[in-house]
Amino acid sequence: MAEQTAPPECTGATGAIAAEPPGPTPDVLAAGYGTAHRPDEADVQADKPDAAVVRDALGVGIAVGLSGFAFGVTAAGSGLSLLQTCALSLLVFTGASQFALVGALAAGGNPYTAAAGAFFLGVRNAFYGLRLSQLLAFPRAVRPFAAHWVIDETTAVTLPQPTRRAARIGFTVTGLTLYVLWNLTTLIGALGAGALGDTGAWGLDAASPAVFLALLAPMLRSAVERVTAGLAVVLALGLLPVLPAGVPVLLSALAAPVVLFLMGRGKWPTPTTNGTDATGERR
Repeated sequence: MAEQTAPPECTGATGAIAAEPPGPTPDVLAAGYGTAHRPDEADVQADKPDAAVVRDALGVGIAVGLSGFAFGVTAAGSGLSLLQTCALSLLVFTGASQFALVGALAAGGNPYTAAAGAFFLGVRNAFYGLRLSQLLAFPRAVRPFAAHWVIDETTAVTLPQPTRRAARIGFTVTGLTLYVLWNLTTLIGALGAGALGDTGAWGLDAASPAVFLALLAPMLRSAVERVTAGLAVVLALGLLPVLPAGVPVLLSALAAPVVLFLMGRGKWPTPTTNGTDATGERR
């Protein structure tokens, strides 16, 4: 008589074969988790309605886009022509670099030095692009056009989105709204600069950085992030009187490795395996 094969082990209801827990969903994998990572419930976010993504994107695009007026006025006050001012917004389209350029020119700096400082300040967008290219995964034909919209604001809206669809909507709506408004208000500001008199007395060159800082502040959730941002501000302000325009902002990035060094020396709480630091704050 043939040897009888033992039935498979069961758990729960009769006949239910034990199985491994399901792996991460496609959305979780798209968000950057590896196949070996099995996220907890806090890692998996519910889908965000398209209307909510559009609302957030429009809010950022409109708020920052209106500050293009300040750039138009500042550029005209720095001696740039209407064509040069509008060309900067159309072709460069990164507010920090644009303000750094016209600020250096207004201070009497060499045009080539001013352009070099603005260029290096804009290099940060390339690092944004490395992350966004994986997250958005646009078709190859679309990528050159999307690259022009890879800036601080589109990155800030795109990265927190829970799904690829929401990320694409956030990026596109923010980029389109901001590009149209920024260029329109640049034109209006450059045309109306003469009516404002001494443009330097208005301090309009601080408008765009102030708006971005207001958008960035709510994203600093952990103590490590807040300390890094605070140290970056101290470095930028401390170096501002002694270095050329644009350089202090670049050197403020040294705040990140300083904080990482302190974490490595045990001077700062390090993240645990469940995504929290030693104080229990979510990272």
